[in-house]
Amino acid sequence: MMERYERQTALPEIGLEGQRKLKEARVLLVGVGGLGSPISLYLTGAGVGTLGVVDPDVVSLNNLQRQVLYREEELGQPKALCAAQRLRGLNSSIEVKAYPTRLTKENALELMQEYDIVVDGCDNFATRFLINDSCATLGKPYVYGGICGFEGQVSLFPHDGKGHATYRSLFPDEAATLAMPHPPKAVIGVTPGIVGCVEATEVIKWICSVGESLVDRLWTIDLRTMQTGLFDL
Repeated sequence: MMERYERQTALPEIGLEGQRKLKEARVLLVGVGGLGSPISLYLTGAGVGTLGVVDPDVVSLNNLQRQVLYREEELGQPKALCAAQRLRGLNSSIEVKAYPTRLTKENALELMQEYDIVVDGCDNFATRFLINDSCATLGKPYVYGGICGFEGQVSLFPHDGKGHATYRSLFPDEAATLAMPHPPKAVIGVTPGIVGCVEATEVIKWICSVGESLVDRLWTIDLRTMQTGLFDL
């Protein structure tokens, strides 16, 4: 089985110990759409031991331009169930749990408590505030990602009680944020692909204690100019 992972275990930063940590890790992904597609595929490929996928929606034709996890034959079917089937086919040695439901105040803590880290694949402010606050209550790290058009951003909020930045550091006024018009849904398909891959990288780095995580920092990219930024929070 280790042959599957030989290219990443050959990295001194990962090695067999890092692979063991990945195998033991439990990751919850909220949303398996544009961001969730690359996040889930690469975490599955990397050998994360347990991956939970939460999404209440069904596959739609206008998803397929960016949600490359799905096929035309799956139109109308629940995303979470389709995603789990595809991911199990990619790596049968991991456990994939499907939750075809919306994350709510009533179920968030129960869903999150059995996982080590929560990853953002959603597309709205309300769910992100809920993820952030639930992770804060449980002391779970939260990998955040957001996209709009050709632009994207990623950060990691550890919620470890050490005073690090959280999602509310980006958006301190929840009421004003939720009252803002929803950002345009127009997006080039590769934007969530790139941003989702960065989110997956942050998850792997966090699990394996590799490099410098985006704690207290916000990474941004504008694909029109290929300019990236790294800002302190």
